[in-house]
Amino acid sequence: MNQMVTPKFGVGAPLRRKEDQALITGKGIYTADYMPEGCLHGVVVRSAMAHAKISLENVDDIRAMDGVHLVLTGAELAGKIMPCQARPKQIDGSDFQAPDQPVLCSDEVRYVGDAIAFIVADDVNAAKNAAEMLEVDYDPLETVIGIENALAPEAVKVWPEFGSNVAFTYGQGDQAKADAAFAGAAKTVSIDVVNNRVVANYMELRGCVAEYSAETERFKLTLGTQGGHGVRGVICSILGLEQDRLQVITPEVGGGFGTKMFCYREYPLTMIAARELGRAVRWAGERMEHFVTDAHGRDNLSHAELALDGDNRIVGLKVHVKAAMGAYLHQFGPFIPFVGTSMTSGLYDIPAVFAKVEGVYMHTVPTDAFRGAGRPEAAYLIERLIDKAGEETGLGPIEIRKRNFIRPDQLPYTTQTGRMYDTGDFGGHLDKALEVADWAGFKARQQESASRGKYRGIGICSYIEACAFAGSEEATLELDANGSLTLLIGTQTNGQGHATAYSQVVAEEFGVTIEDVNVIQGDTDRVRKGGGTGGSRSIPIGLPSVREAGRTLVKKVKELAADRLEAGVEDLELDSGVVRVVGTDQQVTLAEIVAGAGETLSAAEEVKQTENTYPNGTHICEVEVDPETGDVDLVNYVIVDDFGVTVNPLLLAGQVHGGAASAISQALCEQTVYDDDGQLLTASLLDYRLLRAEDVPDIHFETRNVPSTTNAMGIKGAGEAGTIGGCAAVMNAVQMALKDGAGVTELLDMPATPLRVWEAIQAAK
Repeated sequence: MNQMVTPKFGVGAPLRRKEDQALITGKGIYTADYMPEGCLHGVVVRSAMAHAKISLENVDDIRAMDGVHLVLTGAELAGKIMPCQARPKQIDGSDFQAPDQPVLCSDEVRYVGDAIAFIVADDVNAAKNAAEMLEVDYDPLETVIGIENALAPEAVKVWPEFGSNVAFTYGQGDQAKADAAFAGAAKTVSIDVVNNRVVANYMELRGCVAEYSAETERFKLTLGTQGGHGVRGVICSILGLEQDRLQVITPEVGGGFGTKMFCYREYPLTMIAARELGRAVRWAGERMEHFVTDAHGRDNLSHAELALDGDNRIVGLKVHVKAAMGAYLHQFGPFIPFVGTSMTSGLYDIPAVFAKVEGVYMHTVPTDAFRGAGRPEAAYLIERLIDKAGEETGLGPIEIRKRNFIRPDQLPYTTQTGRMYDTGDFGGHLDKALEVADWAGFKARQQESASRGKYRGIGICSYIEACAFAGSEEATLELDANGSLTLLIGTQTNGQGHATAYSQVVAEEFGVTIEDVNVIQGDTDRVRKGGGTGGSRSIPIGLPSVREAGRTLVKKVKELAADRLEAGVEDLELDSGVVRVVGTDQQVTLAEIVAGAGETLSAAEEVKQTENTYPNGTHICEVEVDPETGDVDLVNYVIVDDFGVTVNPLLLAGQVHGGAASAISQALCEQTVYDDDGQLLTASLLDYRLLRAEDVPDIHFETRNVPSTTNAMGIKGAGEAGTIGGCAAVMNAVQMALKDGAGVTELLDMPATPLRVWEAIQAAK
């Protein structure tokens, strides 16, 4: 039997993150740690009402206050608009209208937290005091909260000039084909689900520091982002700047989850203030601000129907998603449900599909991408529907899936919404997960729980997602004078461990350690261009370019060394910082090669990918429910995933565990609540429940990989996968526990809080 040898470096090596030492010893530098000399502080005055006409009564008095340097209002920033960059065509092929979101509102506000003024003072307390003294005269207007309320014919219109609270209507698939499939169906199954609104709540809150040089007429903006080049482009479009006039610096980032991908109002505001005042201006967000300013995620109401033939094979699927957009269309907001419904058929061979999406305005914080960005919503919908079909047909949750999975011999398979699944073995990872979770022994465990007065349930989610979307990422590798290597790349780590993963491949090519590789991200002056981090793209898209840059630079180094050593290139090897003639003691160091070259040795490569990758897998969750309290205890959690090729199993496990925890948190805890007046009642961590460390179960995670054919290294993205598979597995388990234990037949929506679970049990009684 051959024993697998784990490589020292390179793809597959289980290396610990080299960046952690600085972070856990307090040496990491975040935006909040950066305080230029003479820095002033800004505070945003935000709307206290969800919808009102406004006027500012004493702006000049505030400007005259001691310590106040600047007050910006909508009057000074007329025409400065936050752009929406997502404009897919509507179902009829037309474009939709997008309202203007001003950098500062001048006459009307449309959600609690809408920006009204920006006050800059000597320190944050002086700025806050001035903000409290600013008199905002509110003339209240009617509000509309909730998707169904907003769609009612008599509802107040967020944007009356559009005549409706429907922002856009998308369609994917073939409606006529789907209608025909349903007309001939032997059986249909339908479901209505809520995908609850969530707030990102990363550990590090947003902040920024803007500096301006009158001499060079250039800005420097330091802030935590998921990609400085993208943020730079949006800011420059707002301010009418050429992009070479703005340098964006991103230091350490304490979590992003999609929500730090965007440009927010504070970034152009601090820059305008810095230019006007000739001093650095800093803004630091607070936790309650995060709740009412940073884009929220999810918030869908969805209806789905399956059509089945006489053998209980799926012949058709119809989906109608109503997606909350909030008061404005955020940067990528309209694109999220569009991407989600493109994955609406999941892992199933469905010959006729039609999915419709309506974007809906209401007086709330806008929504945008949050970890998974549409794909968790799609997986949740289809996997809860499949479970219901298994129940109504009598096939159960396993057979209904296996009977309808896309078979390996059907791959590559193009779905009815245009997604091309290249590789996978969907039944294989389901079987493995069933084995590890001991599905066969569940009934005995359920009976044991019942003997203690508890309800036990087990749930499946077999998911697929699209990520590492078609594109490219340039990687530049430089050989430094001391023989170490520097990689420059435009992705942006925000907790994933990029420095380790990239260094592994460079170290493998050069025969050095990962400590000999310096990774530079987050500086738009040093890194020529970049696509940032989002959609699980950094390693699948970035690493092939890193590998090719490494190979190109190795070739240059060997050619120079061959001349120096008077040997053939094919006779040379790189190891421990030297180039050696194989089998001899003739060698030259990398530092000596650089010194002799008389020029910087570097290589830049950009490997282009023309199709997405499609990671997939099965989550199985087992829960125990206390009927007296409604508490849900996760007693077992199993994940078997197909990520194509594993670059670093330790980093991968961390990503999957984190994603699963995020999904569990949404399924069991997170509940964003607005009252009828548009006040956010859950605007702090006192009121908004997040999963705690003690709530996270032990997670069994393993891979059953089938390499991708669309990615140059066979990698399928992994950063969001845990989030995509988690919610349906948890909720299907809770649903089974309540049905078997208490006879609950009504569908339970997320979040399955103790109160909701207890109420469902009482209602069934």
